[in-house]
Amino acid sequence: MENLTQVKKDQRRQFITFRSDDQGFGTDIMSIREIRGWTETTPLPYAPSYVQGVINLRGVVLPVVDLKAQLGFSATEVTPKHVIIVVHTRGRTVGLLVDAVSDIVEASATDMQPVPELAREAQNQFAEGIGVIDGRLITILSMEKITTALAGIEEPSGQGAQETSRAAA
Repeated sequence: MENLTQVKKDQRRQFITFRSDDQGFGTDIMSIREIRGWTETTPLPYAPSYVQGVINLRGVVLPVVDLKAQLGFSATEVTPKHVIIVVHTRGRTVGLLVDAVSDIVEASATDMQPVPELAREAQNQFAEGIGVIDGRLITILSMEKITTALAGIEEPSGQGAQETSRAAA
């Protein structure tokens, strides 16, 4: 997926926006498979605290992650009003627990700003940028980075990736 700062200024992308607490988030609409109401989860032993559990989604066991907790905020106190956003990227399908889905917005690179360096480390790690859309600040999240982190696989980048490829050769 392209970094928001590398997208051409006239190119527009669609984002689905959602809320966790009072914070607005968004992600590229192409990574979303479906949006569904809250379903009770079955806990997984020894799972990280941000993993809510698993659900049966049409015969597939789907892990559900508390997005707010994964980003370093407090855990969500789940109610029937919460929503699960089913995302699929890089061959992984995961459910993200959020408070509510807001809308679909369209934005260009000129609507985006880089994530401030002072942002929380976890949020900064998963954020592509901050969108100023319709007068709102929306943290644009990379679903690829979120699902990769869930699998315990780090994206190779920079010098570490070069060292890894040299060691493998």
